[in-house]
Amino acid sequence: MTSKNTSTRLLLALWDLGGTQQEVKKGQLTKRIVSKSQKVADYQGIFEELQKQGAIAISKKGYSLTSGKGLEVLGEGLRSSDFKFEGTIVGTWAANALARWISQIDVAVAGADVLVNGVKGAIASYDEFKSVALEVYDKLNYEYNFNNLVPIYRIRRGIGDRVSRTEFNDWLLEMQADDILQLQGGTVEDNASDKIEDSITTELNGLRCYSKRLKP
Repeated sequence: MTSKNTSTRLLLALWDLGGTQQEVKKGQLTKRIVSKSQKVADYQGIFEELQKQGAIAISKKGYSLTSGKGLEVLGEGLRSSDFKFEGTIVGTWAANALARWISQIDVAVAGADVLVNGVKGAIASYDEFKSVALEVYDKLNYEYNFNNLVPIYRIRRGIGDRVSRTEFNDWLLEMQADDILQLQGGTVEDNASDKIEDSITTELNGLRCYSKRLKP
């Protein structure tokens, strides 16, 4: 078991299970990565090393992938010329996860080290924001089955501090004006004040909590 390859496969599994958005239960992750000839204890050192690097967080119940360092380490591992899936059979989950990573995430991670206005990976233009926002939208829609109605607060939090709150509001409204997204009313599932605050309120249309993609 090659440590580097195993670490990358572990991070890919955690990412595919939604580990950047929520904690993944220990049994759910180990079911993906531990083969019949192995034991969970065989991975203990790898988990500890990834935690030491700041790539993952470990609790009593499960694991989560840090959106910054974790994605950076995963991206580096997948792009490494030494990376390969070991054994004669590659699980369907691994092939699908790798295809989804290539289509949605890899471009964004490749540019994550660029500093703009002192912020790592900061978004500097509307066109860049549009690309990143749609990547985050598609990722959330796929992982959480939002049925093409993705909460705005989830998009804002997915992009994080790469853009200011004002720019996020302005550029998301610009995407609506360009008929890329349609912002819809309603309220968040539990009426949480922080989620409502992370939605968008306009003087003309009031509170907008959900977004629907209009263009492919």
